[in-house]
Amino acid sequence: MLYIEAGPDDRVIKMDTFNLEDIDIYRVLSSMHEGVVIADAKGIVRFFNKTQAKIDDVDPKEAIGKKITDIYQLTDDTSPTMKCLKSGKSIMHETMMYRTRSGKVANIISNAYPLYKSGKLIGAINFSKDYQLLEETIVQNQNFSQKKKTKNTARFHFSDIIGSGPDIRNAVRIAMMSSHSPSSIMIYGETGTGKELFAQSIHNHSSRKKKPFIPVNCAAIPENLLEGILFGTSKGAFTGAINKSGLFELANGGTIFLDELDSMPLALQAKLLRVIQEKKVRKLGSLKEIDLDVKILSSVGQPPLEIIQKGALRMDLFYRMGVVFIMLPPLRERKNELRELTRYFISQYNQALNVQVSNVSKNVFEWFSNYHWPGNVRELQHIIEASMNMVAGGRTIRQKHLPSHIFSFAKHKTPEIVKQDQHKTASSLVENQAANEKQMICNALKKNFGNAAKAARSLGISPQSFHYKLKKYQVRRQDYSGR
Repeated sequence: MLYIEAGPDDRVIKMDTFNLEDIDIYRVLSSMHEGVVIADAKGIVRFFNKTQAKIDDVDPKEAIGKKITDIYQLTDDTSPTMKCLKSGKSIMHETMMYRTRSGKVANIISNAYPLYKSGKLIGAINFSKDYQLLEETIVQNQNFSQKKKTKNTARFHFSDIIGSGPDIRNAVRIAMMSSHSPSSIMIYGETGTGKELFAQSIHNHSSRKKKPFIPVNCAAIPENLLEGILFGTSKGAFTGAINKSGLFELANGGTIFLDELDSMPLALQAKLLRVIQEKKVRKLGSLKEIDLDVKILSSVGQPPLEIIQKGALRMDLFYRMGVVFIMLPPLRERKNELRELTRYFISQYNQALNVQVSNVSKNVFEWFSNYHWPGNVRELQHIIEASMNMVAGGRTIRQKHLPSHIFSFAKHKTPEIVKQDQHKTASSLVENQAANEKQMICNALKKNFGNAAKAARSLGISPQSFHYKLKKYQVRRQDYSGR
């Protein structure tokens, strides 16, 4: 049996031999959007997919049978594949610029994994992502177009913010008052407290509401691409660079929301500070500056002082980005609003799921009141949705309808729930967990139109585990492939 040693992302591919045409994995590797090269223990190329051929401008037929270092102007010490073969260990997230023997220059992010058979190293597989293709994918996924005028994508308003407590209403008051000002706003709140909900509401409450709203998750974009995506690029700035507007330029006249600002590299934070101070942006490789009229919103998930002390956020940038500072309270400090939030989500999902749930049981609400809610309002919303999928025609959410995984997150249970647990049999608990798990799998397949790989990713499990569960619960992904 041939396998790839699992790296940090737990990528595992099993194959019997190098004769890839005989097995399904051949089609998978051939159609991947990543470049894939497989070499044997001596560095001789055994497989070269079409994406890699596009990146390198090399005919796969010419590459197969040649040594890696004969295709690229690399050595055994600079080639990720050769380094992987030499060490027997994965080479992860290596950024590099190289030239093929034909003269093509490429900028890639490379991940190389060793291949073993019966405990013996017999080769390596390398996955490559082209910078330019990756950047285009990120921008396309964010629905930002260079050809069409960017529109307002913000859909939430302050009326969508549920809660009557003094802390949340004070946050809304500050946000509404500052929405008309050109001053920057920083929103602080734990995961799931509604930072983007506030950001969109601020934009839609301002005079910029007919202009673009552009959210940017600073943690989701590779560090090497973030600067070009934010500020734009000019032809010749680096190999393969084209004239392209950055997100700041696309947001001109509107609002840009920099989510997870503390994930931005410090060097880029310094450049962002200059953009804020000068109200101008300069594309990479350009001497020309573009005037900006942009409302800048940002968010952090930890107290700013802690982030500054850790060295993840520049103090001078904090002062410029946090002219107005909005703090969102966690759900554990809003326990008196639980019933109001619960009613709202039940009403919302009654329409979406076409059910008629009216409330939660007394025991469930007491459990809600004692739970510490690490995922905040987003977690409550998820629990309500998951439970309403389990009610099956009933009108009340009871403990048996709650998703099973939530109990592992709880610090403690109420006495009532403990008593109920004591007289429940082990078999009924297992059956309940199995029913919940099967329903989650079906929901994931439905949302991803039968795509098992995407469904597995959405559930946070490996494709192998997902396919095992499909067989276990006798679920056919083909039944969910229709759009």
